[in-house]
Amino acid sequence: MKRHTSVGNRLLAGLPSADLCLLAPHLQQISLKRDAVLVRSGDRNEKVYFPHSGMISFMLDMPNGQTVATSVIGLEGAVGMLSVLGPSHSPTTAVVRVPGIASQISASRFHAAFGRSSGIKQAVQTHTRAVLMQLQHVAACNALHPVEARMARWLLHVHDRIDADAILLTQEALSELLGVRRTTVTLVMRKLRASGAVRSGRRGMVEIDRPRLEGAACECYKVMSCQYHQIFPAGDNEASQSGRTGR
Repeated sequence: MKRHTSVGNRLLAGLPSADLCLLAPHLQQISLKRDAVLVRSGDRNEKVYFPHSGMISFMLDMPNGQTVATSVIGLEGAVGMLSVLGPSHSPTTAVVRVPGIASQISASRFHAAFGRSSGIKQAVQTHTRAVLMQLQHVAACNALHPVEARMARWLLHVHDRIDADAILLTQEALSELLGVRRTTVTLVMRKLRASGAVRSGRRGMVEIDRPRLEGAACECYKVMSCQYHQIFPAGDNEASQSGRTGR
């Protein structure tokens, strides 16, 4: 673990220098390991994480043991940031799906800086808008669209947050994202392979053909991308040049 030395997260990069200085001395850079659980549902948010790379999914745990993704974030968002708005117990489980790096800070230090900074308050508002937008569209998409279109949408969300066209996601991870059985994932991936939208290799490696995958996805993806552009205007920081989230 090392001290934070550069800004790669969009929320951090968008802060005025004076506001970032309230956080910078307390930020530590860590590795996000695949399948690592950053916080479990019902646990207190002890830390706030600002991803610089990789992808994290927020999973809702149902009483019958099933899990389903409610949203995902990459370098545009944070984990634990919304604890400043109310009770600090997490309503979801945050799981690293694509490894990367992040800056972390204790929740108590972040809350203290939040109370002193209008810039950090604005960043929390921006993050809240992005999360609520995603939650609303995911809920509608789950209710209205077939699983193949939803699979394509999730794969595009993942692709927006990585630097390669090859995505390492196991069938178990995909089944949890979609809230379906692994047998359903197998059938859906077979259809996407037949259309040329994806090519699956060994060990869960999924190589995508983005234009074809966009054609297989429901309209929710384009609507959400448009709204991300409105929430995170292009050119507002270094991350917007990467061509990932909100491309």
